[in-house]
Amino acid sequence: MGNHGSNLDDILAEDMHHWYNKFMKESPSGLITLFELKGMLGLRGMNENATSYVDQVFFTFDMDGDGYIDFVEYIAAISLMLKGEINQKLKWYFKLFDQDGNGKIDKDELETIFTAIQDITRNQDVTPEEIVSLIFEKIDVNGEGELTLEEFIEGAKGHDDIMDMLKKMMDLTPVLIIIVQGIVR
Repeated sequence: MGNHGSNLDDILAEDMHHWYNKFMKESPSGLITLFELKGMLGLRGMNENATSYVDQVFFTFDMDGDGYIDFVEYIAAISLMLKGEINQKLKWYFKLFDQDGNGKIDKDELETIFTAIQDITRNQDVTPEEIVSLIFEKIDVNGEGELTLEEFIEGAKGHDDIMDMLKKMMDLTPVLIIIVQGIVR
């Protein structure tokens, strides 16, 4: 998190009324659509991988699947990302990675997401292929080429290097700061 610590502390200290006012300022209808989210984050006109990732993030935050993020979903998502327990975050990561919704993640799903994240963040320290190979080498002990939620959580928690990599890759702090501060690019 680095420099974001004091900003996040300030964000968390704000009262619910203030959060609600920010949400309603950005979305007077009380609902945020995928298109509006991309606009808020300055993410329109991205390549296909990045667009797919943002779509997947949106649909993961849209907990009731109605095509909108309402205030409760907004607060839940921000709270999870900023204060959530590691098991909660790993479950959210898993849901995000499981693009086809079959309850398992495979190498292609992970590689697609990590490629998209790198397309957005421009962080190219490690290739998506290397990340996926490391994860499957250490976590997929049965060699099935797929990870269940339980395998993913237990495997990630059992390997500090994988946890560190996931935290770095999945750090949505800059995105959340933009959302809660209402900065439109």
